[in-house]
Amino acid sequence: MLALLDAASGVRYIDHVKWRRTLLILILLLVGGGLVYWWWQGRLERSQDGPIRAAAKRYGMEPALVKAVVWRESRFHPGAQGRAQEFGLMQIQEEAAREWASAEHLQAFEHEHCFDPGTNTLAGTWYLRKLLRRYVHTDNPLPYALADYNAGRGNVLKWNQGAAATNSAAFIGQIGFPGTREYVRAVLRRYARYRLVFRPEAPAIQAKGDERSREP
Repeated sequence: MLALLDAASGVRYIDHVKWRRTLLILILLLVGGGLVYWWWQGRLERSQDGPIRAAAKRYGMEPALVKAVVWRESRFHPGAQGRAQEFGLMQIQEEAAREWASAEHLQAFEHEHCFDPGTNTLAGTWYLRKLLRRYVHTDNPLPYALADYNAGRGNVLKWNQGAAATNSAAFIGQIGFPGTREYVRAVLRRYARYRLVFRPEAPAIQAKGDERSREP
């Protein structure tokens, strides 16, 4: 009888050791997988810093803002394509892309060129600067510009009634599309985060826009 009890106890001990070993392996795999994912995400998030900085410097914008828009639009994937034929990092539509190309006097420009990270960030940053200047009469043009970038000027004109015409907090509350409202808030949060770690290499205008240049 004692031999049987000892045998059973030994089996239970071996099972317990196996269970603990399996649990330890699972924990190590989870931790290791998490570290790999964190490393990969960080690498992806930094992968477009060069084009972003170049475009921000070219148009006098904060790289943190451009990067926040890139994050929300494409998660840093240059080949991203939207359902409405938005291309690349900043999801540039053809009309905006050709407007930029015309302003820069580029010949033989094609919308597909916006899959190139450098071209895309230049076009997107130029367009974002244009939108910021459009709302310089407000207390903070950024929410208006972001809503315009996402949903178009026609919708912004519907939402900026009353106090929302100049008060950005009121404007965010009056955004009629939940997706656009969350878009604006998400970019603002990410922008605040990037400003701490992704600083301009040279003086840049703030997100409130250039007070000296107004554009309808």
